[in-house]
Amino acid sequence: MRITNKIMQNNSLSNINLAKVAEDHRGSQVSSGKKIVRPSDDPIVAIRSLRLRSSVTEITQYYSRNAKDADAWLKTTEDAMQQVTDVLTDMIKQYDKGANEYLTSADRNIILEQLKSLKDEVYGTGNADYAGRYIFTGYRTESSLMFKEKTEKPYQITEQLSASDLRTDTFVNTSFTDNNGVDRDLTDLKEGTQTDYVDVEENDIDKSEYHRIRLSYNNCDDNMTPVIAYKVKDATSPTGYTDKTLTAARTVKSTDVPSPYTNVGDNEVVYLSDTGELLLGKDVYKELSGVVDDPLSTNVNEGEIRVTYQKSEFQEGDLKPEHYFYCVAAGEDGNFDPAGTPNSDDIVYNPTYLDHGSKRQVIEYDVGFNQRLQVNTIAEECFNPDVNREVDDMIQALEKIQKIEDVVSTLKNMLDKETDPAKQKILSDQIDAANKAFTYQKDVVQKKFSTGLTAMQGFLNEVNVAVTGCGARGSRLELVSSRLSSQKSTFEILKSENEDVDLSEAVVQLTSAEQTYEAALKATGKIMQVNLMDFI
Repeated sequence: MRITNKIMQNNSLSNINLAKVAEDHRGSQVSSGKKIVRPSDDPIVAIRSLRLRSSVTEITQYYSRNAKDADAWLKTTEDAMQQVTDVLTDMIKQYDKGANEYLTSADRNIILEQLKSLKDEVYGTGNADYAGRYIFTGYRTESSLMFKEKTEKPYQITEQLSASDLRTDTFVNTSFTDNNGVDRDLTDLKEGTQTDYVDVEENDIDKSEYHRIRLSYNNCDDNMTPVIAYKVKDATSPTGYTDKTLTAARTVKSTDVPSPYTNVGDNEVVYLSDTGELLLGKDVYKELSGVVDDPLSTNVNEGEIRVTYQKSEFQEGDLKPEHYFYCVAAGEDGNFDPAGTPNSDDIVYNPTYLDHGSKRQVIEYDVGFNQRLQVNTIAEECFNPDVNREVDDMIQALEKIQKIEDVVSTLKNMLDKETDPAKQKILSDQIDAANKAFTYQKDVVQKKFSTGLTAMQGFLNEVNVAVTGCGARGSRLELVSSRLSSQKSTFEILKSENEDVDLSEAVVQLTSAEQTYEAALKATGKIMQVNLMDFI
């Protein structure tokens, strides 16, 4: 092939372009610090870079955002539960003092005031929030755990209980019938009320055991008769059990009759709406006590006792039922279907809670590759509604013994001043009756301190379990975060090795490319100067 000037010129220009491209490429590497500017520069590096960048971004999301958010949520939860632990510990101290020490009247009054104060604090941290989200209310993070003000809102509540929730307590009957056939109470005998000097004897004072179901709320509605539902063995049923229901025979207030706890028939259920109690006759109690779960059964919740009732008035600090129970909130009309079926405008909360083995509302964060972590603690795990109810029982018992003690003191002062022998006899009988009532009530108080101490310790154990669970999740999160930090560093190193250029090597290559480009320009300059005269 003949080499012409045109071919030489074209080759020279091509060399210049190639040298310029190489110089520009090396210059881009030096200025950007990256091996490639466009994917076409090196497709393999580009693909690997995309994968590594995606991994780094994902890890950054886990490590810098999700994990830190989860950690803050867990710490807020743990701090709140620690306050609950402190309050319960103080309560236990008061119960322990009452159960194991001789108490004077002043001691009981101090314990009474302490319990009243602690009762107001026990749920005080229930409305704790993180970043505007309530941390104990499951999926409903926009809804506070407790009512923040007095609220009138009808709820139909279904509580899930067991035989262990049945209680047997002692009632000290201080009521009697006076000379005029009027029902009176010993605690009403105060100075200024003795104009008739009513006859009261020791035999008028007695005590008796009663059985009950204590609901989670007091001051419930009396326009609905509560329904108790449970299962009894039935060999003819495919499951071996059949459903049974009980309804209260009477609905009364504790103040309507002199001794509501002593007037319950053997097969009767009496509903005390103001105290939130279902009084059980001995036969009813016996049957419900036999409701137990069969460990061999997996699809029948035969050990459950369900109680359905209504409550419309809630005080500030009351726990919202939708965070604990299956319940229905009445719609705009404020009424429920008499048959118990929710209306179209009613709001149904937690229908799955009635399912055996249903999972509560768990909030989880993605904190790593295929790793999820529960961040929330459910209210029922640490804010047991029975705490306040247990304290209420104790407060009522202490207030009653305080009233009886005041009566004893008043009657003794009256006796010291009385000169009429007949009236002295009546006052002495009243004092004997009051002393008997005081002895009985003292035993009741002592027993409640002992049983309450066990109950409070159980509540504290529940909170400690929740705290431990929260701490365990926090420890797991620390391990995950540490691993994420290590993974983030590893991926960033791999990403750098894949994308970043060796600057010293790139500078050398750039210098070489510049020299090559200059040489190509000089050589081409000489070739382009050739003309026909050079060949003459």
